[in-house]
Amino acid sequence: MRTVLRTVLRTKPADVPAPGTTAAGSGASARRATAGASALAGLLAVAAVCAGDAVARVFPFGPRHRSVNDLANQFVPFHAHLWDLLRGRSDGGLLLDWRAGWGTSFLPDYGTYLSSPLAPLVALAPRADVEYAVYALTVLKTALAAAATAFLLRRLSTAPAWWWPALLGAGYALCGWSLVEGTYNPMWLDGLIAFPLLCLVAEWAREGVRPLLSVLTVAVCWTANFYTAYMATLGALLFLLARLATTDGLRPGPPLRAAVSTVLGVGLAAPVLAPVLLSTRQAHPGVVRDFEAAGAADALARLLPGTYGFSTPAAFVATPVLLLAAALAFRRDVPRRERWVWTGLVLAVALSFQWGPTHLVWHLFATPNGSPYRQTFVLAGLLVIAAYTGLAHGLPGRRALAGGSAVVLALTAAALPSDLATRPALLLALAGLAATAGALALPRRGRYAALTALLVTGALLGQAAATTAHADRRRLAHLDDYPPYGPEQERRAAALAAADGWPAYRTDSGLPRVAGNDPLLLGGQGAASYSSHTPAVLTELLTALGGGWTSRGRNLHSLDNPVVDALFGVGARWRDGEVARTDTVLPLVTVRPPGPAPAFGPSPFRNQELLLGARVYDAPSAAGACPVGTEVFLWAPERTGPARLGAGAPVRLLGGGPKRRAALVSLGVQTSPGVRPQVPGGRGPAELGCLDRKRLRTAVDALRSSAAVAVTPSTTGLTARFPHPATGTAVVAAPAVPGWSCAGRTVEPYAGLLAVPVTGATTLTCSFRPPGLLPGLAAAGLSVLALAGLAVARRRQRRRDLRTSSAPPAAQSAASAAAA
Repeated sequence: MRTVLRTVLRTKPADVPAPGTTAAGSGASARRATAGASALAGLLAVAAVCAGDAVARVFPFGPRHRSVNDLANQFVPFHAHLWDLLRGRSDGGLLLDWRAGWGTSFLPDYGTYLSSPLAPLVALAPRADVEYAVYALTVLKTALAAAATAFLLRRLSTAPAWWWPALLGAGYALCGWSLVEGTYNPMWLDGLIAFPLLCLVAEWAREGVRPLLSVLTVAVCWTANFYTAYMATLGALLFLLARLATTDGLRPGPPLRAAVSTVLGVGLAAPVLAPVLLSTRQAHPGVVRDFEAAGAADALARLLPGTYGFSTPAAFVATPVLLLAAALAFRRDVPRRERWVWTGLVLAVALSFQWGPTHLVWHLFATPNGSPYRQTFVLAGLLVIAAYTGLAHGLPGRRALAGGSAVVLALTAAALPSDLATRPALLLALAGLAATAGALALPRRGRYAALTALLVTGALLGQAAATTAHADRRRLAHLDDYPPYGPEQERRAAALAAADGWPAYRTDSGLPRVAGNDPLLLGGQGAASYSSHTPAVLTELLTALGGGWTSRGRNLHSLDNPVVDALFGVGARWRDGEVARTDTVLPLVTVRPPGPAPAFGPSPFRNQELLLGARVYDAPSAAGACPVGTEVFLWAPERTGPARLGAGAPVRLLGGGPKRRAALVSLGVQTSPGVRPQVPGGRGPAELGCLDRKRLRTAVDALRSSAAVAVTPSTTGLTARFPHPATGTAVVAAPAVPGWSCAGRTVEPYAGLLAVPVTGATTLTCSFRPPGLLPGLAAAGLSVLALAGLAVARRRQRRRDLRTSSAPPAAQSAASAAAA
């Protein structure tokens, strides 16, 4: 154990520079060059992304919007909610969200979508400009990834010119994965930043320096986005092994130091990570898929600029990066070990993407729902490092250039059978190859050096901008798109805010939907919710009551139904272009008679009545018509098409499992006897319910008589006060997600609702703590203690080393023998 501790605390291996110097030089000039390279890398990345978006005429540079898929459904609404949290305008807090899903845990969503250190910057913009803010964050993250990579490369070694690390750093940040996939999944871009940072941690571990900064860096990366940080950590491990194999030899000390930094850093992030990981087990299950490797031609085609795909690795790196990496194997001026270790590592990582077992390792042992190549940014980073490894020995000679060009041409030729290898993509690739190879073949002095920089930079920026523009256009054509946040949404949000009466009643953001998380985007306290952590109990509850959803049950829609509104206290909702109000609502907490909880069946009409405790629906006549004066509701969850009652306006159903489920809908009031609804054909049930509003009001009045007269929700629970001592089952109009406790005891779900038995109670206090929070805090505390212990031990070790170095030679020999 003592030997292990000494290995971890060792600060300067014999064969690496002392702290304060780098392989790229030391002193003020080196620091200025590093800062300049990092700044230039960030500027190049920003220029390419913005130029590509401008060419495609995409927001904010043109009329085409960016509101596609998860960007519109999740990231923009979640950042809007973060704006509200930071400005003190939200209903709930970091642990508990009262806005979406009738009240659910928020910490797992925060840890998945909002825990980036950059996310709070959205609060600097007006809320109406949240889409601008998210776009700015996306560009900023890309720039930081470029700058961090340039810093890492300068840390590794020198290059023929200071701008080469900047160019290659930008090439990494502008890889196909970033431009095609990361741009509409901004949380993934934290992994793009994490890879060079974690490689820097690996380099510090190799040199035995900056242990505290290493731990903090790991903690920030894993907190920002644990999913891509996990992949970046695997890539950094491979980087460390390659560095050891090509410099110091495979010694145990650096991997041990890196492991300690990683464990302690992940421990510091545990208060966020533990609730996220436990929440995934309690979430409604998503799609389960078996991995299918992409065809070789399709996979190679994605190395070309200007390609777009969903089930292939977006492996594009600009031709300067690809050519320099390919040329490395042909460079005799580079030590053989460096040539083959880095070339072999890049090939091995690329092949690991196509093999099932290693695919699972890269993706935390679960094939993701969506793109199966989410780790591709690691390959881009290793290609950049391989390219720079050769540059550390100077620019490649003509022989190496010819060999590298031949490899690039061979890869391009092998991609020709793929439909992805379009004529524009091939022309872009060949033009970039010609410009880069020609530039590197020029004389390396005077004005030719400037021409080389111009040609290589132009090739990189041109290919990256073209890839951005192509992806922008194809994304709108191939992914679900939604209305962008604009004046109409602002008007709707203002109307909802004016009608808000929380906690006396809920306000629902209603239909039509803007996106999957309308309550977070527009306001109110509705049922709609979309997250990777959508609780299974919430999906089951909403489904039993007739709710609709998409994304296989994770994207829950608002349910516009008077009985459900009464049960969940919805006193106002957006409908037909304005806010509609009702007073037939219950408080958030009611008291039901003692007895077992109701068991749901297949009919949503019966399930609603079970929760209400009264019959309010009439069955249609044998001819299939509702009694005159009742409101006709249709439940046909698997049907798709228009439904209509007589001459009334058609209502479109969009069902069909397993991806979609149509909600129970109102067809209007039955005004004439014998009129049957027109129902779209198809498989699955089609059931009618005839709602009697008078009976509904009577049932609500009966429950209201013993319900709470005051309910005070908080960021960590709620308190309810009853008009007189209550006995029975206190039911809270919120899903019984794990983490609740009421009156000091675990809740007993009441048909999916939060509930607890009470006897003579005048108040009810419920508190919420996300599962995993306490263990996460404990792990963080242990990490802090371990870090403090290591800091103390490190200081003592330094004092011993100082005393040993200042002692006479005989005393040094005796001290060494004693330590051994």
